[in-house]
Amino acid sequence: MTTQYDQPPQVAEMPPAPRAPLAQRAWRGRPEDPSWARPAFWALLAATFVLYLYNLSASGFANSFYSAAVQAGSTSWKAFFFGSLDGGNAITVDKPSAFLWPMELSVRIFGLNSWAVLVPQVLMGVGSVAVVYAAVRRRFSAVGGLVAGAVLALTPVAAMMFRFNNPDAMLALLMALACYFTVRGIEDGRTRWLVWAGVAIGFAFLAKTLQAFLILPPLAIVHAVCAPVRFGKRLAQLGLATLALVVSGGWWVALVELWPASSRPYIGGSQHNSFLELTFGYNGLGRINGDETGSVGGGGGGMGGGGGGRWGSTGWDRMFGAEVGGQVSWLLPAALILLIAGLWATRRMGRASVTRASFLVWGGSLLITMAVFSFMAGIFHQYYTIALAPYLAAVVGMGAGLLWERREETWAGWALAAASVASGAWGYVLLGRTSDYLPWLKWLVLVGGLLAALGLLFVGRAPRNLALGAAALGLAAALAGPTAYTLSTVNSAHTGSIPTAGPAGASMMGFGRPGGRGEGMRGGFPGGMPGGQSQQGQGQTPPGGTGGQGFPGGGFPGQGGQGGQGNGQSKGQGQQNGQGFPGGQNFPGGTGESGRMGGAGGLLNGASVSAKAKKLLLANADSYTWVAASTGSQNAASYQLATNKAVMAIGGFNGTDPSPTLAQFKQYVADGKIHYYIAGGGMGGGMGMGRTGEARGGMGGSSGTASSISTWVEANFKKVTVGSATFYDLTQKKAS
Repeated sequence: MTTQYDQPPQVAEMPPAPRAPLAQRAWRGRPEDPSWARPAFWALLAATFVLYLYNLSASGFANSFYSAAVQAGSTSWKAFFFGSLDGGNAITVDKPSAFLWPMELSVRIFGLNSWAVLVPQVLMGVGSVAVVYAAVRRRFSAVGGLVAGAVLALTPVAAMMFRFNNPDAMLALLMALACYFTVRGIEDGRTRWLVWAGVAIGFAFLAKTLQAFLILPPLAIVHAVCAPVRFGKRLAQLGLATLALVVSGGWWVALVELWPASSRPYIGGSQHNSFLELTFGYNGLGRINGDETGSVGGGGGGMGGGGGGRWGSTGWDRMFGAEVGGQVSWLLPAALILLIAGLWATRRMGRASVTRASFLVWGGSLLITMAVFSFMAGIFHQYYTIALAPYLAAVVGMGAGLLWERREETWAGWALAAASVASGAWGYVLLGRTSDYLPWLKWLVLVGGLLAALGLLFVGRAPRNLALGAAALGLAAALAGPTAYTLSTVNSAHTGSIPTAGPAGASMMGFGRPGGRGEGMRGGFPGGMPGGQSQQGQGQTPPGGTGGQGFPGGGFPGQGGQGGQGNGQSKGQGQQNGQGFPGGQNFPGGTGESGRMGGAGGLLNGASVSAKAKKLLLANADSYTWVAASTGSQNAASYQLATNKAVMAIGGFNGTDPSPTLAQFKQYVADGKIHYYIAGGGMGGGMGMGRTGEARGGMGGSSGTASSISTWVEANFKKVTVGSATFYDLTQKKAS
């Protein structure tokens, strides 16, 4: 059985008509399109662009860790290639460098500022909406394409991450392109499309390593089964696509691995200066099983499911839970219903049905990514779920488009009604989790969804205007909740390493709310600090915590200890207890410049650099390779962005990487390459696994490479205090 969806876009064998001028074709679209389709598409892209640009500069440099790398890459081509965190090329970020390249090129052209860093991410968001629209429009209706594009644009986590400088924006765009190219290959059997899919996944690997490979199984299986060529050619095409993937993603890896370690930066996030170790360990299998050497600690639930860990509870319902649901899951129940309905509708179509293959490619990508995210025991953050957004949007658009065309069949009306009920009811639940935010909206969403469902039950027999009204009401009810959360998201600043979308209270896992605000059970430290002490700074955590499952997802474990005050000091001791940080320790202290909470600010976001501190570091700055060094990346990044000069991040992101060694650091100092050491910041060696001891506010950790360096500096060099920040002048020996 075939349908109109399985026909090529142009099937009439007629002499080719003269090509219209480019501007006319761009505005009018394909001849068979309704006159409103292409203008509506451009309006969708323009609206997405304006929405994502709104209030963009409020986030400043967003994730200062990656913004510092952008600054470095804009001043050094070596740093550009390797993804160095600093222009002196001491250490790289803990990812490949490709996702940084658009931002670095932008900063080279427009200078270092928030817009130059973040606008490339916005453009990737607009591009993702365009790809999803094109994928759905090509085989389904223009309305389905517009619905898919709108769903993606209005998904809260997408609205956040396409305005943020993490690797996920590029990853989402390239994964959408890979799905689009795969379906195009099934459509006409041409090898080039599958090769392009391999190229997209290869470059996605250079954005976020092995996460790019999650959708390989459904893409490869669907092509092997459905492509309209003989089986041997299908296998050959898959082989060529694999080769394209290896070449497009492997050339950079080969150069980095073969490059002499002595003349390139240390590979951040690895323990043995190896990108392959980083790929398959910390950024690979470690994310699945929780065994992440060099990390701040893995998860708890494991792949078996049902567990709770430092990165939130795992299990089949993780994407719907309080930790994640408000980020992405608004239309997820409806998408699953529409996916099942779409596969049922295409069950009798031929093997090479492009319609069914489209559902299998996009739906399979959605399901496999959901499964991995739901059960992974390692580091997991809410914003990872942006990876689901293009797949979810495409499935909703395809399902709605197909069922609308078949609405005269009773079962199609029932499926549309079920999707409307599911989206309305689930929107009611999600909005109820933020009871103080637009409390009336949940009732409109619920009632609107139910009324629309009632109309959709009879959509096949109702007058056209009534049917269109029911469909419009159902779509409005489904999108009302995510739209409200998206508007809240674009109206807020997002900084640090663990941003979340939506209003306050939309997520209950993690270190802080958008903008780095701590809000206790609503996104701060659940359960409070050790010993029931509240954390003072920007926002407070409710007292009364007694430990529990530890950070994040259950407060700090351990006994005793005192929460850091606003000046960034933090100290305390504890016994290992529960699933928190080994040793039950607090964070090492931050610099105190920002008044944020101790070292948590150092781990998740940097300090606010005073004018006096900036002046100190810029004095004679050109005489040094690094104007300063500090434990951990976020603290170092803040000073680097403030001065536009290289600052060495000892130990990388967490301060736990063994680079530089004490001997190397001493040699740098002897050679006059580093001017100052900035006290505090990062996790430091004091967070070594299984150790107990004191995490000191002044110098970072108490063991490991970073701690050895801090101890040596403190014992040998002159201390300089600027406000509440402490520096050590590495050109001035301490008086004996």
